[in-house]
Amino acid sequence: MRSTIKKIIVVGGGFAGAALIRQLASARENDVEVTLISEESYTTFNPLLAEVVGAAVFPEHVVAPLREFTRGARFVMGRVNAVDFAARLLHTSSLQGPLTLPYDHLVFAFGNRARCDLIPGMVDHGHVLKTLGDAIHVRNLVLRRLAQMELEPDPDARRTLGHFVVIGGGFSGVEVAGALADVLHGICQYYPRVKADELAISLLHDGAILLPQLPEALGLAATTSLMQRGVAVRLNTSASRIDAKQVQLQSGESIPTATAIATIGTRANALTEVLQGVTLERGRIVCRADCSVVGPASVWAIGDCAQIPLPNGEYAIPTAQFAVAEAKHLTRQLLAVLRGERTQPFDYRSRGMMATVGHHKGVAELAGIKLTGLPAWLLWRAYYLSQMPTAGRKFRVFIEWTWGMFFRPDITHFRFERSVEQDKQPEVRSP
Repeated sequence: MRSTIKKIIVVGGGFAGAALIRQLASARENDVEVTLISEESYTTFNPLLAEVVGAAVFPEHVVAPLREFTRGARFVMGRVNAVDFAARLLHTSSLQGPLTLPYDHLVFAFGNRARCDLIPGMVDHGHVLKTLGDAIHVRNLVLRRLAQMELEPDPDARRTLGHFVVIGGGFSGVEVAGALADVLHGICQYYPRVKADELAISLLHDGAILLPQLPEALGLAATTSLMQRGVAVRLNTSASRIDAKQVQLQSGESIPTATAIATIGTRANALTEVLQGVTLERGRIVCRADCSVVGPASVWAIGDCAQIPLPNGEYAIPTAQFAVAEAKHLTRQLLAVLRGERTQPFDYRSRGMMATVGHHKGVAELAGIKLTGLPAWLLWRAYYLSQMPTAGRKFRVFIEWTWGMFFRPDITHFRFERSVEQDKQPEVRSP
């Protein structure tokens, strides 16, 4: 006899999945069992990764343990290998081996991945920014480049080491360029053999204006702010190849650099390749207006992996703001279905968009009101602080962020190595 308890399984612990778990937990339905499956034990606040690169925050500030979101729900750390839609079974690999889980409703919220091969040479010589590991790697790389410069006698080689090229003028690219400008300015005193005029940052954008998702005035404000702090903003400029010591442009020009950071391009999560009967468009799961997946029954999708139509004929934007709104909407739809009620279409309009362009500097549009500088930066931080789980964690991060507003960036080089591994790599690995 089938249990009367309805099982809802959420796959993916990113912004959308974590928000959905929080919403379902707050609903407190006694006859619903919720399970979250994620390959990671934490959720990452991706828009804050640029601040990790710029050493404005510690890495732990941009992640939150998923178990803080899943109180009242079950958390399984594992990977989904296959889905039997007919039998409503999920086949996973967990820490304890293979695990098969039955479901009544299944939600995909596993996001997407960075595409590392968008530009020739990007895999071998470029550095993407999508995960916390990417952010820590780039942060370490910046410190390593300055340490290399102190030991390099050749002037041309020093300038190549000191030139950081960011590819992409969207949110991530602008935020990384601003963070780099701040961290290089703040830590130069710790590298006395590196001169300020040996350091440079170039931001390459293939469009006519930065931050095309925002009003043109804010894109211009971001450009002005970056250029005032020494960032060379190059519009209508595309990279054609990344090499070990240069970035080649479509125009034929080459920019000497040892560090190219690519913030463009995403690809579908590998799980989408094994979902038989699910319709995909450009790597995203095609959904109906209520967030249900076109194809198998009782399957839903939200977040970056989902293509959700809006009443105006457009599609939901893959941003944190929309992910939270989709999670709230889907919670209502799941509960409605369990009660035998009809579902409603997802209808949400962006309340605004914002980006940081460096420490204490930002641009934002909120309900048609345009903000720049410190007010926009504070609004940006306040939003992400509000999304942190538990009051205790919010307070801790708030204290650390406030401390960081008045003191120089941290220059700690993070190295994760066990004692038994130290003697296996005798070469110098850190600045």
